[in-house]
Amino acid sequence: MREKELEQKQMEMAKIVAALNAQIEKLQNILSAQERNSKELESLYDADELDIMQVEGHRTYGIKLTDDAKNQERIISNTKAILQKKQEEVQEAYKKVETLKKLKEKQEQEFYKEYLHLEMKEIDDITSARFKIG
Repeated sequence: MREKELEQKQMEMAKIVAALNAQIEKLQNILSAQERNSKELESLYDADELDIMQVEGHRTYGIKLTDDAKNQERIISNTKAILQKKQEEVQEAYKKVETLKKLKEKQEQEFYKEYLHLEMKEIDDITSARFKIG
């Protein structure tokens, strides 16, 4: 049961890692779009004729991209915090599984030790009975 709990928590953690990677990729796309927008804006400034509407459009788009990047960074930060908590949960579940395994091994050793003790006692009783008869 504890192993299933550990496996479930590991699966949840894997989903969070996948979501984090997707969020990081989205941030990289936003940053790339910002860079392209800045280059296009520079080329507009270098043009012979300055089109104010295009400049304003690129400036507005740049502001939107900056806000999107900040929001994405907050989302990534929150996801990292969730991932850290999930890692702690996985670690706790792993410790429980390992503790149970050790307890099981110890109980198994105790059982075999008692079994061997009883077997030796039975052999001694049989041997003693033979010497009494004979």
